[in-house]
Amino acid sequence: MTTTNLRSIAKTYGTPLYVYNAAKIESQYQRLTKAFAPLPEVKFNFAMKALSNSAILKLMRQLGAGLDTVSLQEVQLGLQAGFSPDEIIFTPNGVALDEIIAAMELGVHINIDNLSLLEQFGARYPETPVCIRINPHVMAGGNSNISVGHIDSKFGISIHQMPHVHRIVKNTGMNINGLHMHTGSDILDIGVFLQACDILFDLALEFKDLEFIDLGSGFKVPYKPGDIATDVEDLGVQLGERFERFCTDYGRPLSLAFEPGKFLVSEAGHFVTAVNVVKQTTSTIFAQVNSGFNHLIRPMLYNAYHHIENLSNPNGKSRFYTVVGYICETDTFANNRQIAEIKEGDLLVFRNAGAYCFSMSSNYNSRFRPAEVLWYNNEAHLIRKHETLADLTHTQVEWEPKATMEKSSN
Repeated sequence: MTTTNLRSIAKTYGTPLYVYNAAKIESQYQRLTKAFAPLPEVKFNFAMKALSNSAILKLMRQLGAGLDTVSLQEVQLGLQAGFSPDEIIFTPNGVALDEIIAAMELGVHINIDNLSLLEQFGARYPETPVCIRINPHVMAGGNSNISVGHIDSKFGISIHQMPHVHRIVKNTGMNINGLHMHTGSDILDIGVFLQACDILFDLALEFKDLEFIDLGSGFKVPYKPGDIATDVEDLGVQLGERFERFCTDYGRPLSLAFEPGKFLVSEAGHFVTAVNVVKQTTSTIFAQVNSGFNHLIRPMLYNAYHHIENLSNPNGKSRFYTVVGYICETDTFANNRQIAEIKEGDLLVFRNAGAYCFSMSSNYNSRFRPAEVLWYNNEAHLIRKHETLADLTHTQVEWEPKATMEKSSN
């Protein structure tokens, strides 16, 4: 998808606008399948919290992916998108037992990450296969906000609590068919990730009826030219050797699963905005766009970097700009960033806008959320309309105050 394509799509559908390149999603999926091809049986379950539009889910299903879900609503959306229950794994955190039971009744794989719910579920449904999420106490990600496998994380059952797990399994007679871990996003050192895998493989030897091992994901993608990324090809080679040894020790082959989210959709996403105002102050030139952290919160929430380009003047002379939005509090996308010269009305595109961007958007300041477009087979397909005022109010209940408020009695 070219700069010309993005300008044309923005002209047709308006801004702000999310645009996703289906070809990039497909190439990323194929890259994973090729990297892990030496393994006997591998399944990639798309972490749909990254981008949950039904059109994206249907594309993932067509590619052969399953789904990684974290809420009952995601399970329901996945089923509506055509996934069969056995293609969906449900890995919630901190939910009530009722939500887990509701997901179980839909037939999806259940993954439990705390001792209390494991015991409650096992006592009521001992014959239902259950996967257990383990916390390996490994910091594999580069961003502490999205690393979830370290000792202080709320996620997973600690490796030091395995005696409690075995006690629960023995007392309930429950069926443990999988072990799971997820270290978090932005894996910089595959050696650290492999260390976590070895921990999980060692624990798996204690469970005799496993069908699969789920290693989560966290594969890092580049965010700017020259940026580092997870070497999934090298990881595939090294992990393949380790997993083969594990299966030999286990006595039979198991299947392996991953849960890529950002890796599949981040680079496929483009967020297009228009410049409302170019504002010169005594120290800074602000480029103020028709968006804010209500549409793209990652720079403010995670200090995430999104490469910004001027679609209207891609070859212009570079100048330094601080790119901000229209929200009534600080919503800075980029500080003192070199961008081709910007004029009011120009279109700016934010790269790597496919993962955790629209899915984390809101109606803050009562602003409408933007439309989404899928670029598929060299054509633009609208997959979500721009919101309207009716969308902001359709769940509100009509109410009017009395003409005269009743005085409170003291």
